[in-house]
Amino acid sequence: MTSDDEHDDSTRHRRATFDGVAALYDAVRPGYPAELYDDIRALSGVPDGGDILEIGCGTGQATLPLAQRGYHITCVELGAELAAIARRNLAAYPNVEVHVGAFETEPLPEAAYDLVVSATAFHWVAPESYPKLARVLRPEGAIALFWNKHIAGAVDGGFFDRIQPIYREHVPEFAGDWKGLPSADELPDETAALAATGLFGKFAIRRYPWVARYDATSYVNLLNTYSDYLALPDDRRQRAYDDIATVIDSEFGDEIAMQYLAVLYVAHLR
Repeated sequence: MTSDDEHDDSTRHRRATFDGVAALYDAVRPGYPAELYDDIRALSGVPDGGDILEIGCGTGQATLPLAQRGYHITCVELGAELAAIARRNLAAYPNVEVHVGAFETEPLPEAAYDLVVSATAFHWVAPESYPKLARVLRPEGAIALFWNKHIAGAVDGGFFDRIQPIYREHVPEFAGDWKGLPSADELPDETAALAATGLFGKFAIRRYPWVARYDATSYVNLLNTYSDYLALPDDRRQRAYDDIATVIDSEFGDEIAMQYLAVLYVAHLR
């Protein structure tokens, strides 16, 4: 068992690891379906040209579609390298600002934003900072949180079952009691802790299934942008990558398919 301080230190370390692979993150992390952004607008009521705060923009995968829709966006990104790439990716949009910092400590004006968004990053926000969300939003403001979730689907051809022996050999801490990928109905509610604060009304939920395809190189590159893989010792991580790549090349026709489910949660400030 670890202490709360040890857990907090581990979380801070893991959420900072992405900056060390910023260019790779930009190249291989997937975006989100276009209809998700349309639903953010419809569900949140963010006005044309409205003010958005984005928590953890990474290299701007979700920022760019919002910028293209004409919003004024303030991004707060923990990683300096990630933020630098985001600025380059968003250079054509002068209404976007990218600040290096953590949401918990970044000085932000109160009642200044119509919408707070966070794409695959909100789980890193310290729960004790949730009241700050209410302070930075205007009275009619809303929050939109979204993730890409990897779920069970017929498209993978049994790939994830096949690589479990690799995990058991090289990274047994990943193997656990493998029961297969979760179904859409088995995914946890990512907003449960925030909803429990009573700061926001009921969350509307929208889901968007989609499929991505990877060859051995692109799949290993994707794995190398996840904090749990980056935390592994180099030798064990590389052995796992090598064996996974061999399986893709030799048993799956040089390509695998992954069933994703993008999940959007939107709620208004109480």
